[in-house]
Amino acid sequence: MKRNILAAIGLLGVGITLGVWLVLTFGSNSGLGLFANEKIGADKPPVVMSPTIKALNDAMVSVSEAVLPTVVSVNVVVEEKNFSSPFRDQWKEFFEFFGDAPFKDDSPRRAEATGSGVLISKSGYIVTNNHVIENAKEITVTTYDKKKYKAKLVGADPLTDLAVIKIDEGDYPIAHFADINNVKIGEMVIAVGNPLGLNSTVTSGIVSAIGRGGLGLPRQESGGYQVENFIQTDAAINPGNSGGGLFNLEGSLVGINSAIATRTGSYIGYGFAIPVDLVKSVIEDLIDDGKIDRGYIGVRIRTIDETDAKAVGLDVVEGVMVHDVIKDGAADKAGIESGDVILEIDGKKVATSNELQSQIVLRRAGDKVKLTIWRDKKKITKEVKLLPKDDDETEVAVKSDKNKEKSNDKEESEVKFDDLGFTVTPLNKEAKESLSVKSGALITGVERYSEASQRGLSPNGVIVKADGKEVNSPSDLKKIISSKKPGDGVLLHIKYKDSNRIVAIAIPEKK
Repeated sequence: MKRNILAAIGLLGVGITLGVWLVLTFGSNSGLGLFANEKIGADKPPVVMSPTIKALNDAMVSVSEAVLPTVVSVNVVVEEKNFSSPFRDQWKEFFEFFGDAPFKDDSPRRAEATGSGVLISKSGYIVTNNHVIENAKEITVTTYDKKKYKAKLVGADPLTDLAVIKIDEGDYPIAHFADINNVKIGEMVIAVGNPLGLNSTVTSGIVSAIGRGGLGLPRQESGGYQVENFIQTDAAINPGNSGGGLFNLEGSLVGINSAIATRTGSYIGYGFAIPVDLVKSVIEDLIDDGKIDRGYIGVRIRTIDETDAKAVGLDVVEGVMVHDVIKDGAADKAGIESGDVILEIDGKKVATSNELQSQIVLRRAGDKVKLTIWRDKKKITKEVKLLPKDDDETEVAVKSDKNKEKSNDKEESEVKFDDLGFTVTPLNKEAKESLSVKSGALITGVERYSEASQRGLSPNGVIVKADGKEVNSPSDLKKIISSKKPGDGVLLHIKYKDSNRIVAIAIPEKK
């Protein structure tokens, strides 16, 4: 027993001696002294960056450092009313017995939202989106150096979704405006803003498209009319980026980030910025007097397509079809007619309706523009003096003629255009009076998925002209359409209760 105890003590002593020797020999800087001299990490990166790639990388770093201080965070406080039942007063005592369960307090409650803005002057002017500051009771701006300022609204323009706010004068870094004519599809850009509450975020991409319109973005105060002529980019834009800047690699402001195309509420690859020329025009007006003195032509328009071009005899598919001319508006006074195709404004070609809108929105009421128009297969020029919106919106209903000849009420059989998919009948008394027309062919049916349906025909309109000729009856329309060959286009002037419409249809091949 004694021998076993002495042996154990001896082994323990040997172990202690060996441990001390190992520590003294190999040190104790690592978890195991045996690996103290093991090298962690390689001596050099596995790839040598080419001078071109390094220059691009350095450019991205430089532009980010240069423009970040010009972009601010915008925080707004709005007041929202809670839901209140219209039956509250009548049933108040009854429901109070049960704790007033169906009713919520209808007193205003505070809610906060955030967005972005871009500093544009040393005196503290900032451009942002209208939808960022809309209905705001308080606006707070946080600059890149984390300083907070109370801001006031200078002016807003729901039509373009732009607004100008102002903070106290100071020595702020301000953005440089790019020349929109130098912005090209494919060039590299960065988007700077405060997405999802993450301040001073930079994302990169390219200019994906220019002059993007027809998005149908909602505008609460624009009365259904809005200017959409965006720069499209694939730089990531998310909620909170609104009002921030889209910059090129020179650090110049290309546009103000405004919208995203999404099914999820966040970035899926498509972002849209308001182009810098439009931004500059609007903010100068807002800073001047807080409002926009915009001029209007007074027309309803749409971009023409191949069928339209065939119908009016154009060799190229470009230009803007005048659907309707507002009574006593600028276009009406200048002699522009429904069915005209606007090809140029002041010598500059317009290929789409949003291009025309974006040019007009840069001008003020009282300005004169020269429009090159395609009418009756030839070019003509019209000078239009732009009018304020209120003047253009003064529409006078055409009174029906009570002394019409009874011969116009003579009934004819209906005419069906089977290949095109619609049916017309003679005008009845009710249609003449409700639509204020004396003659034409009443559209009574349009087949689903037909050529007519796809081109925009709908029932209860009156075709008053076809191929530039007056239509007095269904037989007149049949004669005009029958004279066309397969592949030809026919332009129809249609009168509906609330508007005029121009529809081009292509004559299909015989089956």
